[in-house]
Amino acid sequence: MKKDERLEKIRHSASHVLAMAVLEMFPEAKLGTGPAIDNGFYYDFELPRPLIPDDLPILQKKMTTIKQAKIPFEHYTEKIDDAIKFYEKIDQAYKLELIKDLKEKGEKEVSFYKNGDAFVDVCAGPHVEHTGEIGAFKLTKIAGSYWRGDAENTMLTRIYGLGFENDKDLRKYEKFLEEAKKRDHREIGKKMDLFSFHEEGAGFPFWHKNGMIVRNELIDYWREIHKRENYEEISTPIILNEQLWHQSGHWDNYKENMYFTQIDEQNFAVKPMNCPGGMLVYKEKSHSYRELPLRAGELGLVHRHELSGVLHGLFRVRAFTQDDAHIFCTEEQMEDEILGVVNLIDEVYSKFGFPYHIELSTRPAKSIGSEEMWELAEKTLLNVLKKSGRDYQINEGDGAFYGPKLDFHIKDCLNRTWQCATVQLDFSMPMRFELEYTGADGEKHRPVMLHRVIFGSIERFIGILIEHTEGLLPFWLAPVQAVLVPVNDAQMKYAEEIMEKMKKENMRVEIWTPENSLGKRIRQAEINRIPQILIIGDKEVENNSLTIRKPKEKQQENMGANDYIKKITEKINKRES
Repeated sequence: MKKDERLEKIRHSASHVLAMAVLEMFPEAKLGTGPAIDNGFYYDFELPRPLIPDDLPILQKKMTTIKQAKIPFEHYTEKIDDAIKFYEKIDQAYKLELIKDLKEKGEKEVSFYKNGDAFVDVCAGPHVEHTGEIGAFKLTKIAGSYWRGDAENTMLTRIYGLGFENDKDLRKYEKFLEEAKKRDHREIGKKMDLFSFHEEGAGFPFWHKNGMIVRNELIDYWREIHKRENYEEISTPIILNEQLWHQSGHWDNYKENMYFTQIDEQNFAVKPMNCPGGMLVYKEKSHSYRELPLRAGELGLVHRHELSGVLHGLFRVRAFTQDDAHIFCTEEQMEDEILGVVNLIDEVYSKFGFPYHIELSTRPAKSIGSEEMWELAEKTLLNVLKKSGRDYQINEGDGAFYGPKLDFHIKDCLNRTWQCATVQLDFSMPMRFELEYTGADGEKHRPVMLHRVIFGSIERFIGILIEHTEGLLPFWLAPVQAVLVPVNDAQMKYAEEIMEKMKKENMRVEIWTPENSLGKRIRQAEINRIPQILIIGDKEVENNSLTIRKPKEKQQENMGANDYIKKITEKINKRES
């Protein structure tokens, strides 16, 4: 058995042991569902009272007692009508609802697992042999969760736990969590005064001055490389009428993630994606094969309806800016265009030091377009990957509803992966929008469309970058690149002269005056994640120099002020860390 399969069995089994412990503590509890998840498990309950953090150690102890008892997991099946009677008898409404759903789908039997006489649960399994094999576990938090993820249903209590094969693996993961907590972009963002979130707009980031500097520097870099690659930049409206979203296919395939409004008694939708607007721009005039490929980039603000329970800082928001682009090309050009995008993505991720892997995501169950279109599109992406010589994995059934895609997963310093860039190959939308170009033969032809992003979401990419660097952003991105720290007032005039020289070179620099001690100012600069702290004493004034200190580095370096400014200016101009 593979380790991942073994871990899933352990974690799923631990969720049942958690349910046993909860029923021991609250015999009247109603059971929801309890799956294995990444790094652990959870179980949902309707309880007679709200849980408090102090309840978790009690449940943990009960789980340990059940583990030590080594109660077997026994599998059996029941006829579905008997299963319904069973759950009616023991008054478990949520389980009863699941069984009735199975009956409606035509199921004749139901799978159960029981642990002695104390616990039984409708479950497909698999499980470990007995409760003694549930490994090392730790209950971590209490949350709310709507039954079956529907906000119209009852709010249940969800208990989360970590689950691993042994104590060593559990401790290793807890250490990882401690490191991740230190790097939490929400806390670092506050210290750096980058952004904030407010109840008046849950899920919508408020960008502060420092945060706007980081955003704008990223966007300037984006514009520079896209201009070099012959992209034109466009902008399309945030709100477009309902008919457009029917035409694009988003209404049938993405409606639950969209926001709606009315204007002049007509239905409109707030765009969750930029592509339909980009196609209207393409259709505004006739095109010749000589114009293709046509590369149109858009830094488009999109909105997606996310449930409040999944919102998470900049990682999961309701409004974000996609660094989108749509490439219109011929079938003969599409492989070269995709390869060009793959190389551009590689250049950008190399700039930030992110390793990555590629997944080819194929046709999902909910999709549009013919079998022939999907076969050609998937074959084209495979050919590009082979030409590029890059390794890849197949991700079955996870393509966009309009076409297959290459997803790029970057890896951060904690070995977490994040799907950011994507290239999607689309034959369907050009057909739906009747896009055309005039070929060399004088006839009308249908272009192929590539959808692609590199950062993905500007907001999410910034969040990843903050956690990856622990806020010590690449020098060219830092909102304050250097702070001048004179030891006392005697060096203030020299500090002001240096600051003026640095500002003329477009450096973002501040002077921190001697109201507080030198040590306190240095500590604050480190908390604020300022890349370089420039200390000025009498010796530095006399020698026209600066003492350079970097956060987390004990060594200091003295350098002539003019040499320092020249060196740093070159670093900024080259966008080096």
